[in-house]
Amino acid sequence: MSKIFLFDALRQATDEEMHRDRSVFVLGEDVGHYGGSYKVTKDLHIKYGDIRVLDTPIAENSFMGMAIGAAITGLKPIVEGMNMSFLLLAFNQISNNAGMLRYTSGGNFKIPLVIRGPGGVGKQLGAEHSQRLEAYFQAIPGLKIVACSTPYNAKGLLKSAIRDNNPVILFEHVLLYNLQDDIPQGEYFVSLDKAELVRSGNDVTIVTYSRMRYHVLEAVNSLVKEGYNPEVIDLISLKPIDINTIIKSLQKTHRLLIVEECMKTGGIAAEVIAQVNDNSFDLLDAPIIRLSSQDIPTPYNGILEKATVVQPQHIIEAVQQLLS
Repeated sequence: MSKIFLFDALRQATDEEMHRDRSVFVLGEDVGHYGGSYKVTKDLHIKYGDIRVLDTPIAENSFMGMAIGAAITGLKPIVEGMNMSFLLLAFNQISNNAGMLRYTSGGNFKIPLVIRGPGGVGKQLGAEHSQRLEAYFQAIPGLKIVACSTPYNAKGLLKSAIRDNNPVILFEHVLLYNLQDDIPQGEYFVSLDKAELVRSGNDVTIVTYSRMRYHVLEAVNSLVKEGYNPEVIDLISLKPIDINTIIKSLQKTHRLLIVEECMKTGGIAAEVIAQVNDNSFDLLDAPIIRLSSQDIPTPYNGILEKATVVQPQHIIEAVQQLLS
């Protein structure tokens, strides 16, 4: 085992896959000589050259379209969004091309494309740089969507995504890049469609993902001292949602709390609630509670910014409410 930062785990995954397969290449703004906005591609241009680590103009729709075309021809592009919010400029290419071409071509084309980069509410990055786009992209047919939360699953998910023959979006939270953890030195992979059971318990099921995993665990530490025994699930896969793991947990706890940084309206929690109601409504002994960010642009002011996002105390109070 070796302790590394999350950004370096992503860099290792990219390096290993580029070394293994010459069809893998990286493109995006400042991914080459600058090393990426969060250093995920640092020094890779020295090892692989300026073509396989390709600096692009500031034109998201253009280089996303180029990446999709490259994927059709058999290459395996990794597109880094300097900030995932900027990829809204490439929404047409991602939805009408990346998500659809395998289907509209009758299976003649595969789209082995990875789209990854930083997102989420940072620290006073302003509304345009603090967006959570998982709900935007979740509705697009043909995409797989995952959100990493630890150095271990970041590396394993990226390696799995690169080897997948379908377009995969990997969401990385801007505040988790400097998170450190032990990861195996040998090669490993993390499934693109499975949730992780983070903590076993029997009182209440708490479903979360990305940065909110740590808010949940902070709250759980306090709840355990009060005699509660929550079960914690990290979704990891946002599309498809691993509903079977959630149902298995509800068979024990019969109560569900969903914690997300996504907006409440049309968010990931809304989809989880719908699937639970469709598949296992009879397991519930109490109404589902969801804690989400407020439906407003994220303020720049630090105090107001914090007020828009779920905090550990909110989670503690929600669990107490469910079990009262």
